[in-house]
Amino acid sequence: MEGTTPLTVRYFAGARAAVGRAEEAVPAGRSLDDLTAELTQRHGDRLAAVLRVASFLVNGVTCHDRQAPLPAGATIDVLPPFAGG
Repeated sequence: MEGTTPLTVRYFAGARAAVGRAEEAVPAGRSLDDLTAELTQRHGDRLAAVLRVASFLVNGVTCHDRQAPLPAGATIDVLPPFAGG
């Protein structure tokens, strides 16, 4: 959507390794399911495997409705399962 503040996607651990960067900006106007489909298309099977098991935070809050529109300008954190404790 033109004129809409983009989303910031931040990658952690295995997601960062799969993408090769810590974050990227993507156009707003989509749901989390739409976003993960686009990221899979953009970055390939290695990221797709991580996204299937990852948790997602939207502006610091766990996302429970993957079909809800993401707010313009939101920060989406991609959190793969972490080992250890």
